[in-house]
Amino acid sequence: MKRRDFIKGAVALPVLITGCARDGHGPGADVSARAPRVRPGDAGWPSGEQWDGLRRAVGDRLIEIESPLAACRVTPDGTACTEFFKQLENPYFIGDNPALTQTSGWAGAWTSKPSVYAVAAADAADVAAAVDFAREHNLRVVIKGGGHSYQGRSCSEDSLLIWTRAMNQIAMSEDFVPNGCEGTVAPQPAVSVGAGAIWMQIYEAVTTQAGRYVQGGGCTTVGVAGLVQSGGFGSFSKNYGLVASGLLEAEVVTADGVIRIANPCTNPELFWALKGGGGGSMGVVTRVTLKTRELPEFFGAVSGRIRAHSDASYRTLIGRIVTHYNDRLFNPHWGEQIRFETGNILGLHMMFQGLRQEQAEDVWEPFATWVQRRPQDYTVEDPIVAVAAPARRLWDAGFLRQFAPQAIVADDRPGAPPGNILWAGDREQAGQVLHGYRSAWIPASLLDEERRSTLVDALFTATRLWEVSLHVNKGLAGAPATEIAAARNTAMNPAVLDAFALAIVAGEGPPGFPGIAGKEPDLATARDRAGTIDRAMDALLEVVDGPGSYVSESDYFESDWQLSFWGSNYPRLAAVKRAYDPGGLFFVHHGVGSEGWSADGFTPMTAN
Repeated sequence: MKRRDFIKGAVALPVLITGCARDGHGPGADVSARAPRVRPGDAGWPSGEQWDGLRRAVGDRLIEIESPLAACRVTPDGTACTEFFKQLENPYFIGDNPALTQTSGWAGAWTSKPSVYAVAAADAADVAAAVDFAREHNLRVVIKGGGHSYQGRSCSEDSLLIWTRAMNQIAMSEDFVPNGCEGTVAPQPAVSVGAGAIWMQIYEAVTTQAGRYVQGGGCTTVGVAGLVQSGGFGSFSKNYGLVASGLLEAEVVTADGVIRIANPCTNPELFWALKGGGGGSMGVVTRVTLKTRELPEFFGAVSGRIRAHSDASYRTLIGRIVTHYNDRLFNPHWGEQIRFETGNILGLHMMFQGLRQEQAEDVWEPFATWVQRRPQDYTVEDPIVAVAAPARRLWDAGFLRQFAPQAIVADDRPGAPPGNILWAGDREQAGQVLHGYRSAWIPASLLDEERRSTLVDALFTATRLWEVSLHVNKGLAGAPATEIAAARNTAMNPAVLDAFALAIVAGEGPPGFPGIAGKEPDLATARDRAGTIDRAMDALLEVVDGPGSYVSESDYFESDWQLSFWGSNYPRLAAVKRAYDPGGLFFVHHGVGSEGWSADGFTPMTAN
């Protein structure tokens, strides 16, 4: 289907859901009547008295945001500015500041800029008051929990921020039944989580304390609500499926200011759209309930680094690891990354579940032996090592500080909670400025013996330009049939069902902001690197038919984003958007319905 025909079909679909809005914003509202959103200084910008009214409505939790860069603009080499940029290495510091986002920007695309005001919501009623105020005054709305959007979806200047960070309550249940599903859905163990909670907090409650498992994100500081809405992957998704597949129920404030429950029995189309339809488009999620599972005995990791002595031997090494993956790793036990680096280096950064350490070592023994027998071709820079630990201890901060201190980084602020840790490998993301980012799901058919060499050649060609990472936990081929079926009932691009991995080609620079002397992003370098990243991914895509891309880890400049992110599911998502937000209150870059607005979300586009 041609892209133009696809988009026309999406926006022309009849509204499938009725009775979901009020105050003249119901289904079928005249989209052409949308007015530009107001900015400070415009005639329609709320008065001080009106802002005070919102402050009273939310219990004095309205914050007038000041940019933390103010000191840097005055004295860029001063102590305050130096300390600020040092703190940008700490994602917990970033997450606790309503003016900041975990990524500082994308060179040539966007820069993190704070909203004018933020409602530091304590509950869904605060969110509803903020939504009503924004709708009535025609304001640009931004929603932020963890603030981990690479695409800048959790920030916008001249806007009202709905900040859910404080909504981090966690409650376990042994016999949860979604509202309205009594008698049709069996009770099951679950955890209910406020939208502002991050995964480290959830793992502490569910795994460390309760001895259960919940499918969540690999990065400990990512927010729960955003990950659920993007579909979501964790290190063990090859066994437990998408994060969104585990969603049992959501509480969400829609554009009419109504607090709704969405589950398979109540608002089922909205529920489906929240499972992978992208954050910030359908409403403000205030609570999610996720199913929990039995915990395996062990979680573990495998690492190693091998350098090939020549291009030819590296091409052979790529072929060997791809074959080893197909033969020994293409199953629910294994996840995370195989990295094909420039400089003819293979990096192994894998995780496993449900295996003892000796079992994991046995899996890797044939590959390790093959390498060791070829010293003329390969140097083992870091030996292939497997480590396993009791699964209950994987996110136990006290255990990790004692037995694996090199694997973690702690929040070093005075008085920080002892559980505030992150994986050392994730620290470089804090405050980063992205230069380029491309992703594509790689179909499992390329592992077939007759097609494998084409994949190997494409990987080798790409690495002449840039590093390629295969995230094998971010493709569901090889997962249990039950998890594939559950993922099929989400809004994710169906390409994920047949993919064995998500390939990522990306590059970034240190934190930087335009106008701050000595701390400005290096745009010339960024442009050069972005072009190289594009060429590397294009080489890989030569062997991928009809590629799809993961909405949360994708190219800001993706032109066919509707097809790339959601495939055949986009028309249905567009219908849900029209039903629950016909006026387009909720806007994010390349989100459902965003084609109706200017790039900054302030000006409605004229219909053709």
